[in-house]
Amino acid sequence: MKVEDKKVVGIDYTLFLEDGSIADSTEGEEPLYFLYGNANIIPGLEKALAGLSVGDEKIVDISAEDAYGEIDEDAFEEMPLKAFPSDAKMEKGMSFALIDEEDNHIPATVHEVGTETITMDLNHPLAGQKLKFNVKVVDIREASEEELSHGHVHGPDGHHHH
Repeated sequence: MKVEDKKVVGIDYTLFLEDGSIADSTEGEEPLYFLYGNANIIPGLEKALAGLSVGDEKIVDISAEDAYGEIDEDAFEEMPLKAFPSDAKMEKGMSFALIDEEDNHIPATVHEVGTETITMDLNHPLAGQKLKFNVKVVDIREASEEELSHGHVHGPDGHHHH
């Protein structure tokens, strides 16, 4: 069986940043399972896995554009300092999640702290970065009808609805 649309694929991977540091890895964890062809993972990695079989390993270099996108200058937002808890010590580079009206968590990083405002960077923390994946296909199976209709993996190795 090969990696293609409508298959559930399990991968082990290590994600390296441009400076060679490891940003993420499944080592010692469960493999990552996803529904192939459904944009459940970044486009560059999905493209690179096409046609592979269980046991295949690959080193994949992915441009920022095919990963988390380039840095979006419009994604910098100035917010009043008083919008944050007074005891919060805000420093450049700190990351946390902002919560919008719909209770979505938006990853944000402090870009600049002024006297009355804070500039937040709402880009994905890995935006603008080239990524390198060492990836190994560990499992491929047919997706169930339910998985196909929901657009993501269910079941023991996948995503559960809580």
